[in-house]
Order: sequence, then structure tokens, then C-alpha cells
Amino acid sequence: MTKKIFLAVSLIAVVVLLTVGVCFAQDGGVAPSAAHAYITLAILFVAAILFFTEVIPLPITAMLVPVSLSIFHIIPSKAAFANFGNKWVIIFMAMFIVGEATFVTGFADKVGKMTVKLSKGSEAKLLILSMTSVGILSAFLSNTGTTVVAIPMIMGMCASANIRPGKILMPVAFGASLGGTMTLVGTPPNGLVNSVLEKMGPAGVNPFGFFEFAKIGIVLFVVGILYYAFIGKKFLPDSVVECSEEELAQKPKRPEKMIWALLIFAFVVAAMATKFLALEVAAMLGACLVVITGCMTMKEAFKSVDWTTIFLFAGMLSMSTAMQKSGAASMIAEEVVTLVHNPYLILAVCCAITALVTNFMSNTATAALMAPLAIPIAVQGGISPLPIVMGIAMSASACFLTPVATPPNTIVLGPGNYKFMDYFKAGWPLQIISFFICVLVIPMIWPF
Repeated sequence: MTKKIFLAVSLIAVVVLLTVGVCFAQDGGVAPSAAHAYITLAILFVAAILFFTEVIPLPITAMLVPVSLSIFHIIPSKAAFANFGNKWVIIFMAMFIVGEATFVTGFADKVGKMTVKLSKGSEAKLLILSMTSVGILSAFLSNTGTTVVAIPMIMGMCASANIRPGKILMPVAFGASLGGTMTLVGTPPNGLVNSVLEKMGPAGVNPFGFFEFAKIGIVLFVVGILYYAFIGKKFLPDSVVECSEEELAQKPKRPEKMIWALLIFAFVVAAMATKFLALEVAAMLGACLVVITGCMTMKEAFKSVDWTTIFLFAGMLSMSTAMQKSGAASMIAEEVVTLVHNPYLILAVCCAITALVTNFMSNTATAALMAPLAIPIAVQGGISPLPIVMGIAMSASACFLTPVATPPNTIVLGPGNYKFMDYFKAGWPLQIISFFICVLVIPMIWPF
């Protein structure tokens, strides 16, 4: 019922806003360009409501954005759908395939078993080693896939060592999300803000490098591990879970191909980091090679792509173009700049809004909504957009208050036998710590 009410309100709002915008434009009350700005903001508002409520699937909402922008002539249809060829869409699609090859061939499984062996039945050691290994893997592979692979191994270790899974799985999910913040391909929001920065950033401002995200991401990652190792473990629920043999049995399909998967993966990362090849070229070459070498089949390659992420990415990038072309971004920026002058306050507001919203909807969608709004605000305020968009990227992944904040949070909900409030109780201190780290440390690395 609540979702239906949200949907009704959003539809009424968009009809009113669009009608006013079009009528004013026709009557001469508002310049056509201004009407386009209002229509663009109306579409953004409705998209935010639909993302938040998930009344319709997220990819459908994302696709309705370029459709709406085309219908109301905000941007040409060719430009609205051009982002399916955007290099960041290609990079993430290819890296889903390259990353899946390491799962199929058993590399991720091997790392997990090594972690279990090193812990020697100690809860503290298992917590630290699990968060560390899963986080490092998530920096280069899908944090969702890494979490899925880690769960049965961790639960097996917990069963044999008589450790409650609820004490381990939630920190591991948080570690996967924080680990993903350390590289360009670790989590979709990083690539998305880079793409928006390319499209909307001022001249002379370059996007972030492959490992540049680690300058702040590794700080958040280490702090998260230390927090749960020494303080946060006291707030974790003491839930009991029974795990079946089927849940613990998840054997790799082609262990004999592991060396090929590792060599290809290492080549792709090295090529991206050194800029030996263009990012999209390196990623797509790696995706082709894992199939050519037999690490995975074409069917497995297609299945490994998270199409929700791809459609969200491609669909919402059209909003960046529309915000710029319609003048909506400049309009909002001018209003905000007249009210807020302190750059730290601008960063704090952007980080707080991103973190709050992400706890209730897709972090990719949140980054897609926030980045196009934040960059013009920074430019109009005479400050660098780099610390602002980096704050948005980090805040979109450093979310710990709900099971729907990130995919890893959702994945451990059932296996850990968690309740909704368990996330809030265990996550709110780290949420606050992460916020202050972003606001205080990011400007030291990327000055205003």
C-alpha cells in the first residue's frame, strides 16, 4: 500500500510539473529552455521516487529516463540512448565476465579456504581475515560475487569452530562494499562518477585514475576492519543458523583453467593501471580471452553480467546530459551556492544525502542521481568538483544501516538470520565514522 501511495504521489507530481512547464513555455510565461529545465527535474524526481519504492524494476525505471527525455525533446533520442556504448558501460560489462572466470575456475574458492585455514578456529582471526580477503577480492572482482562465494566457506568454518555466523557474515558484507571502493572497477558508483565527471566536469579536470580511489578507499576499508575487530563485534547479533550440506558445497567447475584465469585477470589489471591499453580495450580483451581459453562458456559469460547494473548505468547517464543541456544543473547550482558558501558544508551535505538515500535504494542509482547535481554546484561555487564527486562515490558504498543498502548487505540477510534492525544496531557507528572520514580526509587528498 505504501508503495502504491508513493507511486500515485510521484505520478501526480510529474503530471503537474510537466503540464506547468509545457504550458508556460507555450504561453510565453517561461522561456523554452527554462521549461526544459523544469521538465528534466520532474523526470529526475519521479525516477528517484521509483528507485526508492521499487514499484517497478530498477532497470525499467532507468530505461524510462531516456525515453521521457526523448519524448519531451530535452535531448535527441540518439543522445539519450547513446550511453549503451559509453566506455564505462563496456568496462563493467567486460569486467563482470573477467571476474566470473576467477570464480568458475576456483581462485576465489582457494582464497576462501586459505582464509579459513589461517584463522585456526579463532573468531577474531576469522573476522579480520575474512573481511580482509573478501575486501581485497572485491577491489577487483564483483563484490556481490565475492560475497556469494565467501558465504558457504565462512559458514562451514563457523560450524566447525562453533562460531555464530551472525558474528562474521555482516562484517564480511561491509568489508566487500568497502573493498570495492579502492579501485575504478571495484564498485559501479566509482565508474559512474568518473563518467559523469568526464561529461560535466570543467576543462582541465581529469577523471580519477584506476587506483586513485584507493587513497581514501583504503582508509575506509582499514578503519572498517579495525572497528569490527575491536569495538563493533559487540554490536553484532548472536543469531543461530543451521547450514545444510548443499549450502556448503560450491565447487569450482574448471579448476584446471585457474592459471589462465589468473594470468588474464593480472594482464587486464596491469594494462588498466599502467594505461598500456585503453580501459575499455583491456577489459573487453580480457572478456574475450577467458572464453577463448575455455575458462568459461559463452552462456556463462552472458549469465555473469549483472544486467541491472548495466541498464542503470546506461539509462541514468542520459540524465547527466539532460541536466547540462537543459540548464537544470546550473539552475540548482546557483540556488545552492547562494545559500551555502562553505565547501566543507557542501561536501558534508552531498555525503550525508548520498549515504542516507543509498541505505534505502540502489547505490548505483543514488550515485547517478547525485553526481550530475553536485558537479555544477561545485563549479558555480568556484571549487574543484573532485572532492565532491569522490565523497559521493565513497558514501554510495559506505552504507551499513539496512539490508538493501548494497547487494552484499542483502546477500547475507538470510544466511546470517538477520533482522532489519540488526543492520542499524551494528552499522550506525561505522556509518558516522565513515561520514566524518569522507568530509575531513577527502579534501586533504583532493583540495577544494
